[in-house]
Amino acid sequence: MAATFTRMDESTAEQWAVIGEETRRNQPRVADRVLMLLRSLADVTDGFATDQLTHCLQTATLAQQAGADDEVVVASLCHDIGKAVSVPNHGAIAAEMLKPYVRPDVYRTILHHQDFQGRHYYGYFGLPTDMREQYRDEPWFGLCEQFTDEWDQIAFDPQGHTEPLEHFEPLVREVFARQRY
Repeated sequence: MAATFTRMDESTAEQWAVIGEETRRNQPRVADRVLMLLRSLADVTDGFATDQLTHCLQTATLAQQAGADDEVVVASLCHDIGKAVSVPNHGAIAAEMLKPYVRPDVYRTILHHQDFQGRHYYGYFGLPTDMREQYRDEPWFGLCEQFTDEWDQIAFDPQGHTEPLEHFEPLVREVFARQRY
């Protein structure tokens, strides 16, 4: 039964119980939408040697090959998903999408990955290349450094080993099926 209120301040606990149950029941929709957004990155190249879907797949492939845990692999796959909406703040978009489903250190890694990436290219835009240093004492610094330096920044190779999206789909469905954090 759908809620009948037209204003939240006129809602009831019973109506919110229905909404909560419907939301829980429809949780698989989240993974469907994430996969849809990932597929849309095949249309985003913006001058890179690979499209952004291939880049995300390569990043996740490298993370998985390095033995990263499931949350890190899925975050690696989704780290640039925000580019489907907006390039300048793509990291924040991706991080907020991941936040309910991954550990805080994984969330912070995706949120701040662009500042860590700056080491490799910010100088070309006249920006400081040491922006990662502001996070040096954070507990997630090592993960973000590994993510950006060992996986993300080297994942633009059109000939690089790239697992297909279907390879990661069960993992995406598993991680986005739970709200843990």
